[in-house]
Amino acid sequence: MTEQTVDTTPEVRRKGVGEYLVANLREYGLLFALIAIMVFFQVVTDGTLLKPVNITNLLLQNSYIVIMALGMLIVIVAGHIDLSVGSVMGFVGAFAAVMIVNWGVGTVPTMLVCLVVGGVIGAAQGYWVAYWGIPSFIVTLAGMLVFRGASLWLLEGQSVGPFPREFQVIANGFVPDIVGRETGESLGALFGARRLNVLALATGVVAAAVVIWMGLAKRARNKAYGIEDEPTSFFVLRTGIIAVALIFICFKLSTFRGLPNVLLTMGVLTVLYAFITERTTLGRRIYALGGNVKAAQLSGIKTKRLTFLAFTNMGILAAAAGLVFAARLNTATPKAGFALELDVIAAVFIGGASMSGGVGKIVGAVVGAFLMGVLNNGMSIMGIGIDYQQVIKGLVLLAAVIFDVYNKSKQG
Repeated sequence: MTEQTVDTTPEVRRKGVGEYLVANLREYGLLFALIAIMVFFQVVTDGTLLKPVNITNLLLQNSYIVIMALGMLIVIVAGHIDLSVGSVMGFVGAFAAVMIVNWGVGTVPTMLVCLVVGGVIGAAQGYWVAYWGIPSFIVTLAGMLVFRGASLWLLEGQSVGPFPREFQVIANGFVPDIVGRETGESLGALFGARRLNVLALATGVVAAAVVIWMGLAKRARNKAYGIEDEPTSFFVLRTGIIAVALIFICFKLSTFRGLPNVLLTMGVLTVLYAFITERTTLGRRIYALGGNVKAAQLSGIKTKRLTFLAFTNMGILAAAAGLVFAARLNTATPKAGFALELDVIAAVFIGGASMSGGVGKIVGAVVGAFLMGVLNNGMSIMGIGIDYQQVIKGLVLLAAVIFDVYNKSKQG
């Protein structure tokens, strides 16, 4: 008698390439839209868009949008919205300026206090939404007006600054290289640059390797559990584009001043929130809350507490963005953060979040933020007026929402 080995691996039904593309058009469409927009502006600006100095500026200019988009995604996935983030950001920046410039408080204590203030603001708004059932639109609209006025009162209608150098490096500083200046200049000569930042280039290579490894590991897990996965051609194309993009961007940064501090901040926060939303019980509960609040309650999820925490988290991230924004401008102004909530909300919706909640990814929100950033930056380089820029951004947002509604109607 010979024993026969039985394959217990679940059989996976594989969709055709066309069928899979239609089912995941939003995800791939966003990636290809970003690439197409970057290629377009790279051509029409005669290569200015992807110059090292402009890439650095692009990262700095959109850092606070990305930071707030992480929190906004969670709020929107939970089925709510926060219109106050721009005003809260401006208020916290003003409060930091008063503490440092007027009161002489140190940088680290100021940052800690400001983050706590942001959390308290978010908790206060979340309390009315979660435990009193007041619509988030109304609560945060009131918050937008309150903290806009509070910023004017706190600054007495004037700009306050400048900040000390140790505060400015939050937004304008760069991570020191791991090699000496002479070595960097020698390596830079090989690439026709004045200097090469080895740390920046190595970070790009490592990040690309991690993306490839995580993609392969996910495919292996899906195969083991019989979960449908994307066709190999799509996986290779998507992973290859992301890996090459990471190495290219980091190479460009390495020929200028290296890695901006805010890039590390954005990277760490993005990885952290992606892990929370995709790999933890807390993340699954947030999606369940936004998908069907009644079903979430019946399954034992404490929906009120979860909503409260979502707004508290948003307040903390708005405060962090306020510190970055103030440090970048080196001053706090009464108009700081004006209408930025619209860019944040637009980034999240363009990144694939659904208006009805329960749908959206952290990576999508980040890509959506940079898509809006590239549009702003590219149009500014071309000399397009702010009036036309607002019209174009509005149309892009409308197209994203229409696409979301169309997809849902087809699936229904």
